[in-house]
Amino acid sequence: MDVDIIFKIAAIGILIAVITQVLKKSDRDDIATLVALAGLVIVLTLVINMISELFESIKNIFYLY
Repeated sequence: MDVDIIFKIAAIGILIAVITQVLKKSDRDDIATLVALAGLVIVLTLVINMISELFESIKNIFYLY
């Protein structure tokens, strides 16, 4: 596993946290919630792709078709 993906997830988390805090301070709680959900969806997409690659690797290792 590359360390690069961990840095990407951490960067997305920090960026979303900053944007969410700025929006909450400007009384935009609804948009802050949507931004947080969008960040969650982006990170889940990255993780699901990694899990898919893991299952493909396992399938290839054990010759499962």
